[in-house]
Amino acid sequence: MIPHFRQGFRHGIPIGLGYLSVSFAFGMQALSSGLTVWQAVLISALNLTSAGQVAALPLMAAGAGLTEMALTELTINLRYALMSLSLGRKLDETMTTGPRMFFSFANTDEIFAVASSQPGKVGKSYLYGLMVAPWVGWTLGTLLGAAAGTLLPQFIRAALGIAIYGMFLAIILPPARDRKPVRFVVILAAALSVCFRYVPGLNTVSSGFTIIICAVAAAAAGALLFPGREEQP
Repeated sequence: MIPHFRQGFRHGIPIGLGYLSVSFAFGMQALSSGLTVWQAVLISALNLTSAGQVAALPLMAAGAGLTEMALTELTINLRYALMSLSLGRKLDETMTTGPRMFFSFANTDEIFAVASSQPGKVGKSYLYGLMVAPWVGWTLGTLLGAAAGTLLPQFIRAALGIAIYGMFLAIILPPARDRKPVRFVVILAAALSVCFRYVPGLNTVSSGFTIIICAVAAAAAGALLFPGREEQP
């Protein structure tokens, strides 16, 4: 095995183990939404995006249109484009157009953080190794969760199905506690979501467009009220 690939694979093992537990909850939630075991596994094998997959489940269950689903996924996953632009400055000459496109499939938050923290430039051998364990963990966890969902009682499936939201809380609560702009955006997005759930008229908007409106409106308000300072060279 190539040394750089082996090093990347070793660095990806903790990510894969974390994905295993999170995707287990996704697999159970997918089964509760009416998907089959292999449909859930296929989604995870071809996507590797936790928030996007969770948001897609109610849209698929409600029979949402392709335009609504595409706009929802674009809004949720737009951060990956920004992370890819940032990581592009650390890529060496082996990362030509083809390898960049292939790696973009697995440039998740955690993989981006590990790759960005490496000293010096990183190449395709290291990045390919870094991709393996997270992809296997995410896909295998979905398979195990969906398979367990066919065996466990409904009340247990319902309880475990909300476990994936614990990951999202763990992501947003620490920065929201320490940084006022993040706290403002999170609270505003939650308040808008509640309005779209209970206010007459607004509660007729589909879940996909609700996500789009809440995300864009909260992010725009945060950018206007808390503009970032430009770094001086």
